[in-house]
Amino acid sequence: MQKVLFISSTGGHLSELLQLKKIFKNYDYHIITEKTKSNLALKKEYPKRVNYLIYGTKDHPWAYPFKLLANCFISLWLYLKVHPDYIITTGAHTAGPMCCIGKIFGSRIVYIESFANINTKTITGRLLYPISDKFIVQWHDMKKHYPEAIEGGWIY
Repeated sequence: MQKVLFISSTGGHLSELLQLKKIFKNYDYHIITEKTKSNLALKKEYPKRVNYLIYGTKDHPWAYPFKLLANCFISLWLYLKVHPDYIITTGAHTAGPMCCIGKIFGSRIVYIESFANINTKTITGRLLYPISDKFIVQWHDMKKHYPEAIEGGWIY
């Protein structure tokens, strides 16, 4: 059975990622997101299949670089623990380091550009487009920004 790592930051990105839960059972899967009060229940819903990164909000610019660096090391440790065949992400900042680590170690990267972006690229999308094995957009208009992307339609 293929190992798949599902990763995203908390909030809307996680909400999008969890829309894929109907396919979790098809894989030896693992979920990684940021640790917040709102998603601690994931540990109960998906026992032994969830890990958390440090909540990396940009609201405190002085702390963000340190949290990002810490999350890079945590991501490396979690990657080596799970060693997935595939990494599927709906993005934001927590997913970037994991996808780069995965690419270095031979995992296939599937990036789903945010539903919230209809006309503009996300920062994570810009960074991961060149290294993604499959890059999926949810809006037709996004194909002009990512010409090699797959138009997957809405995840919701």
